[in-house]
Amino acid sequence: MFRVIRGKFVQISDFTITQVHQGLQKKEFSALELAKTYLEKIKEENKKISAFLTVTENFALSQAKKIDDLILEGREIPLLAGVPLAVKDNILVENIRCTAGSKILENYIAPYDATVIKKLRAEGCLILGKTNLDEFAMGSSTENSAFGPTKNPVALERVPGGSSGGSAAAVAGNLSVFALGSDTGGSIRQPASFCGVVGLKPTYGAVSRYGLIAFASSLDQIGPITKNVEDAKIVFDVISGKDEMDSTSVNPKSKIQNPKEIKNLKFEIKNLKLGVPKEYFVKGIEPEVEKVIKEAIKKFEGGRVKIEEISLPHTEYALPCYYIIVPAEASANLARYDGIKYGMSNVKSQISNLLNGYLKTRGEGFGDEVRRRIMLGTYALSAGYYEAYYLRAQKIRTKIKEDFEKAFKIVDFILTPTSPSPAFKLGERIADPLMMYLSDIFTIAVNLAGLPAISIPAGKVKDGSTRTSTELSRTSSPQDLPVGLQIIGKTFEEEKIFKIGQFFEQIR
Repeated sequence: MFRVIRGKFVQISDFTITQVHQGLQKKEFSALELAKTYLEKIKEENKKISAFLTVTENFALSQAKKIDDLILEGREIPLLAGVPLAVKDNILVENIRCTAGSKILENYIAPYDATVIKKLRAEGCLILGKTNLDEFAMGSSTENSAFGPTKNPVALERVPGGSSGGSAAAVAGNLSVFALGSDTGGSIRQPASFCGVVGLKPTYGAVSRYGLIAFASSLDQIGPITKNVEDAKIVFDVISGKDEMDSTSVNPKSKIQNPKEIKNLKFEIKNLKLGVPKEYFVKGIEPEVEKVIKEAIKKFEGGRVKIEEISLPHTEYALPCYYIIVPAEASANLARYDGIKYGMSNVKSQISNLLNGYLKTRGEGFGDEVRRRIMLGTYALSAGYYEAYYLRAQKIRTKIKEDFEKAFKIVDFILTPTSPSPAFKLGERIADPLMMYLSDIFTIAVNLAGLPAISIPAGKVKDGSTRTSTELSRTSSPQDLPVGLQIIGKTFEEEKIFKIGQFFEQIR
């Protein structure tokens, strides 16, 4: 919907959180108008993007009316009141279907709200619907969804990344102002990079996981996908904090060593030391991506920031370490889907005995990638292999964490590419799991160490750079594909990450 606001012709579906809030407060448009605009756009655009699995039209409209009533009464509304939100479909919203992208939960209705949803509902957000994802968040392209792949709104023949691909596509395609995703090994940051938006993976424990369908419990974390860093900060401030329903959650603000440092950070940017790990610029990263990231790092130097090469020596072991720990935890977490309590009711009439029920439910309900990871995890945890694989992987995880701790004694932040490539084509890597796993090679170490990190658009590369002249002549001119810069910080120092992220947005 286009409107004339303050003498300018604008499309309100392009707005950030702050712009929506200001527009509502000044009565330049109503929350109901805003909700209808986004719902109409979803009806038109979702057919080609497939970002949403479920649209909660009635809920969004009823919430919008409540916000409009508050504004008419002249009352102050929270910053997120009336702001349209999309929710990854592994986060529970009471009385709304929650599939986790799997046939085994196709008809599962959430019995309660996740803690993050309770907090956002209390702020008055308009929940537009649930977004597509790789099944049980296992994937890097959103092609593993049982309900079909999501397409990248930047280039429809390409993937949006994963597993939070639907959430990233919804924000990038202006089908929502912001979205929630979950990040186990890069599932917020990598799709944010592919779609040209901002994605924050908070410190492990900074945001409650209560109401998030578990994948790998020692790594999973909920976070925001937004249009800019300011919006990410706004959402994080609301959803973070200690939750009695999640024993691993903490109050991030209580972990800040020196709050004054954060307030003064914008004035002390010139004194910062930023580390660039040499292990992240090796064979495997696409040359054009490397060029964009190195140019982005140079811009920091223009702001009188000191750049220092550092080493994270155990980086090469992060991927194999991750793919032992994650399947092991997934194997344990997904054991609950046995066809007795959850889903697949259409199979129950065909069950002759308990074992037959397990085999039929899990065989038909889980997709290839989920079955692959369950088998890998069960094997790694089995007698005789636990010490050789899982225990050794946990020791390597400790070494990876120690690498970061040593690095942060020298530098304030670490800068890396978010992904070694821009968005790849649909179907390009689905038959090669190893190539797919390599998409997260720059993000998984952050999860293993429990650190916070943000992906911010750093620049673009041409999607035709790897195609022949003959292939290019058959298509339209090459499109620009986004590339993300990853900023990694110390545990519970999200506020500092936001400051340096906003600084980068200004100098970019």
